[in-house]
Amino acid sequence: MTIKNIANVITKTEQSLATVPLRVIAGIIFAAHGAQKLFAWFGGYGLEGTGQWMESIGLAPGFLMALMAGSAEFFGGLFLIVGLLTRPASFVLAITMVVAIFTTHIDNGLFMSNNGYEFGLALLAITLALVIQGGGKFSLDNVINRNLNKA
Repeated sequence: MTIKNIANVITKTEQSLATVPLRVIAGIIFAAHGAQKLFAWFGGYGLEGTGQWMESIGLAPGFLMALMAGSAEFFGGLFLIVGLLTRPASFVLAITMVVAIFTTHIDNGLFMSNNGYEFGLALLAITLALVIQGGGKFSLDNVINRNLNKA
């Protein structure tokens, strides 16, 4: 398989507008949560504080786990906003949500009022939809894919 074929598969997308609000809104949420973990923005604890917390719940080494989760969320969120590498970014974010649900929220039940997993589950559903559909009509993936198929 050539690099062009791989790029074509990764950037292929449905020609739908439905992905735009999913990508943009989820992208903003993920980027903001990642910024909390990485940079201590928006009331977050940064890598040190997040790493200590992750270590305390059994995700070790905590600093590395905070760096990985924060990077996935921040950069994955930015990629979703512009629709670049939507499928791989969404896949990584889906895995991040599964980890968050099962390490932090599952024992608290469904509802957010009890620190439950409903928010993580909603983000998981969005990311899985984006893995299936791709970035959509108004995405950089679509532009890249069209240009690949012109040549």
